[in-house]
Amino acid sequence: MKYGAELFGTFVLVFAGLTTAVVAGNQVGNVGVALAFGLSLLAMAFTVGPISGCHINPAVTFGMLLSKRIRAGEALGYWAAQVVGAIIASGIVLTIAKGAQGGASGIAALAGAANGFNDHSPGHYTLVSCFLAETFLTMLLVVTVLGATDRRAPAGFAGIPIGLILSVIILAGIPVTNGSFNPARSIGPALYVGGWALQQLWLFIAAPLAGGALAAGVYMTLKEPAA
Repeated sequence: MKYGAELFGTFVLVFAGLTTAVVAGNQVGNVGVALAFGLSLLAMAFTVGPISGCHINPAVTFGMLLSKRIRAGEALGYWAAQVVGAIIASGIVLTIAKGAQGGASGIAALAGAANGFNDHSPGHYTLVSCFLAETFLTMLLVVTVLGATDRRAPAGFAGIPIGLILSVIILAGIPVTNGSFNPARSIGPALYVGGWALQQLWLFIAAPLAGGALAAGVYMTLKEPAA
């Protein structure tokens, strides 16, 4: 059930966020896209959180693994479920985008929400800038997850700060990379877009995982020993 919950939660996050970006982005702008991702994560925290912990992001799972809150075998299952959920969601978004009459092709529309650097960065940011943005903004997300879900944190409220910080980092990151901070969210569209999106995908796997590792180190250093 944990893996099914991760698949479903990642599907909801990627489907809601990408649909907003691809279909409604011109109407709602970057703020609307950031809220779509953040509110989806908040909703899933209360929906699948009791089942799987609602990682729905390989970088979060990596941070949990390094913090010894999940076993390696479970982490592998989480990663597989998250990627499958994102691929399914991206395929449905592509199918919807293809139905637009007189607009861009479905692939072109989905490519507009894919993650990239250099010429494929919305603001034409360099590889180094994009790597740093993805790493350190992911760190903010994973640190928030680790803190909000700590057994000493107030129970029942974790989804609120986690959803809010995701909206914040996506709003900050959209001009740089289109805002990934989640390898599954990047893998899904890249598989359909192909070409440059697949060639640049490595950054959107490596940088968020680096951010997750950094977050685990920071949080384990800062938190007081359990009583």
